[in-house]
Amino acid sequence: MSDRADRTRWTPPLRRRPRRDWATQAPTWREARPALIADALKRASARPSGNWYVVGASREVRTDGGPVGRTAGGVEVVLWRSGSGELHAGPGACPHLGAPLRDGRVVCGTLVCHWHGLALDGGSFAGWDPYPVHDDGVLVWVRLDAVGGEEPSERPVVPARPRAGSGVDAVFTAIGRCEPEDVIANRLDPWHGSWFHPYSFVDLTVARPPRGEEDDVFVVDVSFRVTGRLVVPVRAEFTAPEPRTVVMRITEGEGSTSVVETHATPVTGKSALRPRTAVVEAVVAASDRRGFALARAAAPVLRPLMRRAAGRLWRDDLAYAERRWELRNTGRFPG
Repeated sequence: MSDRADRTRWTPPLRRRPRRDWATQAPTWREARPALIADALKRASARPSGNWYVVGASREVRTDGGPVGRTAGGVEVVLWRSGSGELHAGPGACPHLGAPLRDGRVVCGTLVCHWHGLALDGGSFAGWDPYPVHDDGVLVWVRLDAVGGEEPSERPVVPARPRAGSGVDAVFTAIGRCEPEDVIANRLDPWHGSWFHPYSFVDLTVARPPRGEEDDVFVVDVSFRVTGRLVVPVRAEFTAPEPRTVVMRITEGEGSTSVVETHATPVTGKSALRPRTAVVEAVVAASDRRGFALARAAAPVLRPLMRRAAGRLWRDDLAYAERRWELRNTGRFPG
């Protein structure tokens, strides 16, 4: 096909929408039925996770960097890479006298404790046993069988993403005082989008809610606000492939196949009186437009902007999740 034909078929990604006041949009509270959201949450909670927990971004654990410490389900975890890039994970306390291994150093791929110099190569040593770990190219997962209590699986449930190398990914992390189910419930309520986040979403309608286990998908039409009256309209699907993950995938419109993965990892143990949950959100943007190659080249510049946009949303949504937990914890949650 000639360049002239390509130019003829080209369509701008932006649309100009009429000016509308926030209060004039159609209310969504009748459609956002508490029982419908609760049922979707119940189905998600019943799915197996294989005891895998997302603990951060792949690029945070660097071959040329030091160890990284995380806490999941009340368990302290340390992660590091060998010189070849192999990922290791295990208990965060040194088996000698309990020093925090996250403060150690990685020397030639070996983790060296900074208290007395005990060295760990990633294999079992003196009661220190490694945890199964998985790097999916965007996120790092650790399997904690004592925390999950399920039948363990060899690999985590990693959502389908754009082809490796074809997109731009960014990972945002925040911690709130709530439980994972409060984060997932927030994401299984797409109706709040244009009411609660009018700076990012407008003209949101749920074209089709879930129909049960065999068709457990929210189909949503929404426009992403770029600036002022300029928007990008898309159709997206929300699914929950496992108990602590909700995936929004763009199926029609600009950026088709792009995904936003929201992972909710408990920081505290199940018995904590004041639970905390880490929201780890991975955005993988893709486009079949020829100019998107420039976006891939500019990924180091775009990632902070993508994280900032996610952070603005989660500043609000964590307040939503924390409020839900507070109401549940005091027996005041409706329903």
